[in-house]
Amino acid sequence: MTFVDIVLAPWMLGLCGLLSLVMLGLAIGQKPWRSLVADRGLQHRVMAAAITVMLFWQLRAQAVDWLSLHLMFTALLTLVFKAPLALLINLLVNLAMVVIGRTAWPLLGVNLLISGVVPVMVMVMVWRLVDRYLPDNLPVFVFVCGFFGTALATLASGLTMIIVAWLAAADSQVWFFIQEYALFLPLLMPSEAFITGMLLSLLVVYHPHWVATFNRHRYIDTK
Repeated sequence: MTFVDIVLAPWMLGLCGLLSLVMLGLAIGQKPWRSLVADRGLQHRVMAAAITVMLFWQLRAQAVDWLSLHLMFTALLTLVFKAPLALLINLLVNLAMVVIGRTAWPLLGVNLLISGVVPVMVMVMVWRLVDRYLPDNLPVFVFVCGFFGTALATLASGLTMIIVAWLAAADSQVWFFIQEYALFLPLLMPSEAFITGMLLSLLVVYHPHWVATFNRHRYIDTK
């Protein structure tokens, strides 16, 4: 879910850009490059994830010229790589969309906020709740984080887009189409949740060491 053409007031573009920049600064402050430098396999997985997500973003529904509906995969990236790397991967994908001409560059901050910052924050909160308060059970981790958490992150992302358009739409037509888009949000949530949950299930079974938020000792070895 991203904006493609500029239909928002300049002040909103600036505000979203500032918020995204702050969150990127916090992510960089965690120094995620340390693990990248030390692990060549992680480097390959990060690059493969960025390219794969970029390709999937090309498969999108676009009823109007300025709005694109597509799977985000940000929730899965957060679970696999944790928040700092997930946000940086999302930035790379959004930059790629600008470079290939799919998105106007002033929208970079808005799209990073909607498709990156918001779902990452939601997934971090869901994962921390699961990690601290729920039983050490593999199905619980997969269902709550992979399915429920992803659906919640998608909902938060969609609501953020609606609020941004409501506050700063350039004309009434934008707000009308955003209201129509909101009707499709319940259809996007289960599709994103199903794909993320399915992929997460495969990863924790066959490559649990790839999932940074998954503790194999707690969920598998102690059972």
